[in-house]
Amino acid sequence: MDTPLPTRSTRATVTTWIAQVVAAAILGQTLFFKFSGAPEAVALFEKLGVEPFGRIGLGVVELIAVVLLLVPRTAALGGALTVGLMVGAVASHLTVLGIEVEGDGGTLFALALVTLVAGSITTWIRRGELPVVGPELVPDAGRAGSGR
Repeated sequence: MDTPLPTRSTRATVTTWIAQVVAAAILGQTLFFKFSGAPEAVALFEKLGVEPFGRIGLGVVELIAVVLLLVPRTAALGGALTVGLMVGAVASHLTVLGIEVEGDGGTLFALALVTLVAGSITTWIRRGELPVVGPELVPDAGRAGSGR
């Protein structure tokens, strides 16, 4: 039996959808470079020491995040997956890659930060929908629509 999604304000619904689309668009745009073996992507993953398996593997995980973000019932999980991916991306920039990569002026780092924020907003607003832990994070989430 499907559990009804928790109700939220119109403002929260619009905010989460904007965040979901922003995160999915940024993640989706980078997939072309990862999957096509673009020289910039190859150089980045070589610097990280995980080319080609890291590039392709992360591309697959990012594709999964995009799909999860765009499906209402799985958007919370997509947001959480996006946060995990972007924490890794930001950490890679701060420890190995640097803020500026291949003379991009910090664009990749900025996109990672924007995606991290968008994923965080999505996860926070939809936290009650997360599998297993959601009902614990929002006490009434598990009872949405039950008449209690």
